Amino acid sequence: MDNFNKLVDIIKILRSPNGCPWDKEQNLYSLKNSMIEEATELLDALDNKDISNIKEELGDLLLHIVFHSQVASEDNLFNIDDVIEGINNKLIRRHPHVFSSEQIQTAEEVTKRWNEIKQEENKNKTKPKSILDKVPKGLPSILQAEKLQNRARKLGFDWDNIEDVFNKLAEEIEELKSAYKQQDKELIQEEIGDVFFSLTNIARHLEVDADESLRMTNIKFRKRFAYIEEQLAKQNKDVHNITLAELDKLWIEAKTKNIK
Repeated sequence: MDNFNKLVDIIKILRSPNGCPWDKEQNLYSLKNSMIEEATELLDALDNKDISNIKEELGDLLLHIVFHSQVASEDNLFNIDDVIEGINNKLIRRHPHVFSSEQIQTAEEVTKRWNEIKQEENKNKTKPKSILDKVPKGLPSILQAEKLQNRARKLGFDWDNIEDVFNKLAEEIEELKSAYKQQDKELIQEEIGDVFFSLTNIARHLEVDADESLRMTNIKFRKRFAYIEEQLAKQNKDVHNITLAELDKLWIEAKTKNIK
């Protein structure tokens, strides 16, 4: 705990009257976007299996947790000890098969019991107006769509089979084509959103992580485009002054080499 306590003390110093002007200006809500950025940088490090960077990015996220807790402490709201105590109690409470005599054998049973305990914890809280209100609006769009669909499923609002979902995607694509023919920018944007939502629904039905799938494709695109740039550099060609046909030929080469 010495290093952790040292981090807490460093943040206190940075926030003190003689501390850093920038750090002193921050409040409980001013670093939201920065925290999201750090989380996405951690995802990049995990995707790349970059152990050194994973360690660094975890540290950056920990900094945000301690920083927010320090600001809250100054406002007499809560402190880092309250945060740690809260998560300790929650973990013990939601794992009765580990910390008490309750018997649970499978991961599926653990998930079921976790949700039961979670419902029990929330019964005295103010109930949201909609079952969807508990899905954070600040989540990345694809993850938010997946969680909205899962919550709607609990009320039986879901397709019975995957073929219906594929048909829905085909329907949304046709509506997008129609919007394009009308050259209606606002409608085009709406229909593209519907296509993404339907694709997310397909991924959910196939038990595939939609966001992970897209991130993997992004990584594959980066690597294949890097191959194109490398080949052009070997030929002393400028990527800005070549034809689409030449680019496409190199892209097919990268694809044939199974670069991903």
